[in-house]
Amino acid sequence: MATTSEALAAAIEHHQGGRLRNAEQLYREIIAIDPSAGDAWHLLGLVAYQEGNQVGAVQYIQRALQLNPNFAEAHYNLGNALFRLGELEASIASYRRALALGLSIATAHYYLGIALYRIGKKSDAATAFRRAIELKPDYAEAYSDLGTTFKDEAKFDDAVASYRRALELKPNYAEAESNLGVALHKRGDWDEAVAAFGRAIAINAGLAEAHYNLGLLLQEQGKLGEADASYCEAIRLQPELAEANYCHSTLKLLQGDFENGWPGFEWRWKTKQMPWREFSQPRWDGRSLGDRTILLHAEQGFGDTFHFFRYVALVKERNPAATVVVECQRRLERLLVRCPGIDRLIGEGDELPRFDVHCPLLSLPGIFNSNIETIPAEVPYLFTDPELVQEWRERLRTCVGFRVGVNWKGRSGHGEFQKRNIPLELIAQLAEIPGIVLVNLNRDEGREELAKASVPFVDLGANFDAVHGAYMDTTAVMMNLDLIITSDTSIPHLAGAIGSPVWLAVLHIPDWRWLLDRSDSPWYPTMRLFRQKSPGDWKGVFSEIKAALLEQLK
Repeated sequence: MATTSEALAAAIEHHQGGRLRNAEQLYREIIAIDPSAGDAWHLLGLVAYQEGNQVGAVQYIQRALQLNPNFAEAHYNLGNALFRLGELEASIASYRRALALGLSIATAHYYLGIALYRIGKKSDAATAFRRAIELKPDYAEAYSDLGTTFKDEAKFDDAVASYRRALELKPNYAEAESNLGVALHKRGDWDEAVAAFGRAIAINAGLAEAHYNLGLLLQEQGKLGEADASYCEAIRLQPELAEANYCHSTLKLLQGDFENGWPGFEWRWKTKQMPWREFSQPRWDGRSLGDRTILLHAEQGFGDTFHFFRYVALVKERNPAATVVVECQRRLERLLVRCPGIDRLIGEGDELPRFDVHCPLLSLPGIFNSNIETIPAEVPYLFTDPELVQEWRERLRTCVGFRVGVNWKGRSGHGEFQKRNIPLELIAQLAEIPGIVLVNLNRDEGREELAKASVPFVDLGANFDAVHGAYMDTTAVMMNLDLIITSDTSIPHLAGAIGSPVWLAVLHIPDWRWLLDRSDSPWYPTMRLFRQKSPGDWKGVFSEIKAALLEQLK
């Protein structure tokens, strides 16, 4: 064989020419003669990486780094292999080490940014993408991914600008067109968003995400048939696209097609928002429990827990010999402990007792094959402390008139939930009706907003719900009111669950549980729905509410 340097040069020539097997053979021959040949170990790892053998790539490149810990390019390529293996924290460390050693290539910053984004460090990711763009001003992919960090922060103008710059640099970039559509949708530019999705699909008709994102927009526009078709096309192209499957199921539920909606509702566990909770015990499939123990566990928000807690009693009723253990959000323990059907209630984070099977609360309607006619809708099924109810009866004695509890904001008003918020000035108009006493049920930002408004609301105090436990005071107050008028937050679920009269103002295309084209709810017999006639039309909703309130006062 020629000298080691000559052999390495020949191997690199094969490597650059795409003759990976020839290059690999020469790299291995060099290593057999000289095990300390760090370049050969590194390049052998690069061949393994290019052939899809990421485990081998990591092993070979790590050997190169044992021989030369300051080999910047090897740290970078190790980061790439670790990234492909899904070992994101380790890949981030490798990229950072390469950059610290002086490696100045845009792709190192770019892939560092992607890894940081995937572990949730979006601000750091944005910094990495910006650095990649500084080193390579025509880096379309970095502009696109920087746009995604802006989009996640609700900086939609910046996101749109980044995506458009990516498309200037790479005109047929279907993913950037689809992401531009998402940002435009969230910014409220619906026509432009539809056009962007159309361009993405024209470039790449097989891009499932573009069809899915178009479906979301069409659904919000009320074009439900077209939305259904878009979801179906996304699923046809990518059957495992969890978000498309999940949203397709909720569209079915929204339309009252519970039979076809519940099975797909389980896709929520494979979406990015709802990681599946692992248990060694199997998930309950609805068969008789006998004398076994079942763990029912809450998921998502407080409103979801209030909504689906009705099924706890049904599980016990169908399985009287079973032991029903319920895990709920810790803040709700004091409120839920009186609910029927519970043998043991524990808070999230507490040590779980022994159990045989488990089931998330929101999976119970599907297990029981609930439809609009068979929903367990007897109320109340949530109960609070009778002494606390009496205490609030005394405290509200001076509030003479028709007492209306109002709530206009939830979840701090962020993200998609912001669309559900009602302008305070519309709520305030109800105070103009003679005989009405408005009682504020909002806390946190809602109270701060109210403090700036000159509206005669009854304020229940800064310690409201802070002493007796979450929602304990809220529940007791509700039971001393004549009516609750609310946006779509946890409040309508709580009011409905305790059997209080509640009027709910909902979006033009609401959350799936409120169905379509009806003023009542099969979930809550004491609820009345007031719907936007068009997107954003809260004025129309409150015109109806005000008229209905005047009629009731007669």
